[in-house]
Amino acid sequence: MVARCEATSVAHRSEEPMATKLQRIAEKARKQPSFRFTNLYYLMNEELLRGCFQRLRKDAAAGIDNVTKEMYAENLDTNLVELLERLHKMAYIPQPVRRVYIPKPGSDKLRPLGITCLEDKLVQSGLVQILEAVYEQDFIEDSYGFRPGRSCHQALRALNVTVEKGLVSHIVEADIKGFFTNMDQNWIMKFLGHRIGDKLVLRMVKRFLKAGIMENGELMASDEGTPQGGSISPLLSGIYLHYALDVWFEKVFRRSCTGFARLIRFADDFVVCFQRGEEAERFREELVERLGKFNLEVEPTKTKVIKFGRFAAKSTAATGEKPETFDFLGFTHYCSTKRDGTGFRVKRVTASKKFTAKLAAFKEWLMKSRTMKTAELWEVTRAKLRGHYAYYGVTDNTCGITRFAHEVKNLLFKWLNRRGKRGCINWQKFNKMLELFPLPEPRIKVSMYQAR
Repeated sequence: MVARCEATSVAHRSEEPMATKLQRIAEKARKQPSFRFTNLYYLMNEELLRGCFQRLRKDAAAGIDNVTKEMYAENLDTNLVELLERLHKMAYIPQPVRRVYIPKPGSDKLRPLGITCLEDKLVQSGLVQILEAVYEQDFIEDSYGFRPGRSCHQALRALNVTVEKGLVSHIVEADIKGFFTNMDQNWIMKFLGHRIGDKLVLRMVKRFLKAGIMENGELMASDEGTPQGGSISPLLSGIYLHYALDVWFEKVFRRSCTGFARLIRFADDFVVCFQRGEEAERFREELVERLGKFNLEVEPTKTKVIKFGRFAAKSTAATGEKPETFDFLGFTHYCSTKRDGTGFRVKRVTASKKFTAKLAAFKEWLMKSRTMKTAELWEVTRAKLRGHYAYYGVTDNTCGITRFAHEVKNLLFKWLNRRGKRGCINWQKFNKMLELFPLPEPRIKVSMYQAR
């Protein structure tokens, strides 16, 4: 018989802050890795939901009910009381996700976008906080995707240190086909059942999985994958790969290796570092079988084993060749040397596909902003450049961000000319504008060798 969670007693401590209650859950989960929590749904209270509401973006798009944050706030207290009443009577039924399509920058394809209703956003956000308290204690250290206090840059830094300091000579670069839409919902519920014994929490999660999709007024079933656009989707995907990939790698595959092996993952984007080439090849083969058990498959053309690292650099140098490169989290990684020409270094530059897509997105925004006042256009451009540098401005990528800044200036010059008479702004006038109202200079913002 499964023991009930000790947190049951916390339910009666209404004066205790929600943060403290969640911390108690987290501590229990950390100390007892096999414990199943049978009483968590009581945490779905007004304090939790009010906090979720406050964190919602003001400009978030409305779902199929057309309710915005501003509208909901007009009677917030009453709305939250009524929402909680439905939740605890299990009378709350999530509404279908509104699906729209937006252009995919740098491509003729359209990207599906899911927009959930406001109350669904609140409930999902509440469930995420509760489930995170448990699963943050279980996730492996090298899982970085959509987790509190973790980022892409941390994953990149871990990869950098591993390759430069470790015994790495091979990298497995893998790509999972349509991961978010192909996850098996039965497996999602089974995976949740390892730690969650609260039937109310499980029923509510399942309702979100089955809520459906509304597209052009037509309701479609959602029998696979996670809720599009929902805040619970990243967490459920993390739990899915935790059991389908991470646990298997750490407890089964890595233990069968005679050489060094390390998996570094951000959401469904991951690379695996190996010391021995034969073990890298074996992983690539067994990965196909492992993921196949959970309704997932790899893209063969994007899943490969390459020689990479200081040992690979030495062996290829002897034959006059260059080590292969690989892409991870928007960067192309390549083997190089230190600034003085001695010693091995991993370096990275903005991946060509990402560079093209980011530039296409900026051009598309310019086309839609023709009527925007020049001062406002300039300020938004500044913000976009700062955002680009904040992510892509990593150690050794000066070339990538400088080139992006150059292309953005060319596009600005072109589109400012189109707003008036042809040739109304020449390069002399444009450069004068840049002097008076300078754009942010491309700078390295993130060190691969020092956490900031």
